Amino acid sequence: MSDETKNICDITVSGKEEEMKRIIAQHPCYSKEAQHKFGRIHLPVAPACNIQCNYCDRKFDCVNESRPGVTSEVLTPHEALERTRQVLKEFPFIKVVGVAGPGDPLANDATFETFKLIKAEFPEVTLCLSTNGLALPDKMPEIIETGVDTLTVTLNAIDPAIEAQLISHVVYKGKMYKGVEAAEILIRNQLAGIKMAVDAGLVIKINTVMVPGINDKHIIEVAKKIHEMGVYIMNIMPLICQAKFADMEPPTPEERQKLQNACEPYVQQMRHCRQCRSDAFGLIGKDLSQMSEERRNTIKMEMVKKAEEI
Repeated sequence: MSDETKNICDITVSGKEEEMKRIIAQHPCYSKEAQHKFGRIHLPVAPACNIQCNYCDRKFDCVNESRPGVTSEVLTPHEALERTRQVLKEFPFIKVVGVAGPGDPLANDATFETFKLIKAEFPEVTLCLSTNGLALPDKMPEIIETGVDTLTVTLNAIDPAIEAQLISHVVYKGKMYKGVEAAEILIRNQLAGIKMAVDAGLVIKINTVMVPGINDKHIIEVAKKIHEMGVYIMNIMPLICQAKFADMEPPTPEERQKLQNACEPYVQQMRHCRQCRSDAFGLIGKDLSQMSEERRNTIKMEMVKKAEEI
């Protein structure tokens, strides 16, 4: 390799590193500091799902609920673009546009239609995708082509015997699978997809639902595995007791913190998650979609003041 070619390669790598740093610094889920300065909008364009988790219930919506799978309405891609226009104009501190449900984004063509529309009009925003990972290897070319920058994968176990207790079934390539066979397919695709995403230069967050008595003692093995794979950050979320797990007990804050501490040596821990709705926008913990106009304006003024101080 000539010196000139080497210099060009070094500049390219340096540029990618700087861009990754910028993305992380402005993503409220990936940076603890960013959560106070920058916001995100979730666009609920993906109602279909390709797996059924035993802790997931997407049937109900309440303004007081803040959990994945909840949305007041499902938008078309063009409706999502219009909402994005309105929100970014009124709240310019929002830097991330994501699709996280209410089903699985990769089971819905509308996800990529939406992202293409958003990227064409707002090329500067960070596109964020959250998925269970079942279709990740198959959809990775579209993810890269669309310009997704950050990817969240829900990975609850790397042992099929444990994962089989957390899901009822998966639907893969038109066929339904159950039990350990379903778990094996899901985990295989999750790990393969995560590797492809890391190799492609995406910034990866792993969401892991902590379910006492099922995977709580196993999650440290998940942390070790994703450390080996080059994952940036891990988010251990407490079980929300609903669906088939409605009668279970969630982990206590102390139990969750102890597990986060045990996993921290292997992978950075996200400790400020609020398990947001699929139609949330604004700051983490301050969902503007569920606020009065007066409260929204107050937060808007607060953020304008912070921006002036930066």
